[in-house]
Amino acid sequence: MAKKQSFGDKVLKQKAESKKMAKIVVAEKKENGQFRFRSKIVHVDTLQEELKAARA
Repeated sequence: MAKKQSFGDKVLKQKAESKKMAKIVVAEKKENGQFRFRSKIVHVDTLQEELKAARA
């Protein structure tokens, strides 16, 4: 009989945590009229705070 692999559960848990990330792209207008784009990866739990901070 095969034993259950203990490290498999840990790997699946880490994969689930990594899927709880969101990417934010913020556009800023420079002095010469062109736009600059910044991207940031944040956790889903702090997404609303990051969006409010980006708008300000």
